[in-house]
Amino acid sequence: MGLGDEIENAAEKAGGKAEETAGAATGDESLRTEGHADQAKGDIKQAGEKVKDAFKG
Repeated sequence: MGLGDEIENAAEKAGGKAEETAGAATGDESLRTEGHADQAKGDIKQAGEKVKDAFKG
């Protein structure tokens, strides 16, 4: 996995966590759900990169 991909995935997860936290603090269920989804997307992308790297190596 390239360093740029790792940073991008980590940023997506961190942004999602921030959205989830803000949604929980303000009672905005939509924002909270969107944040949770962004975290999941970051995890899925990271897993996909690891699989791709396993086939390269």
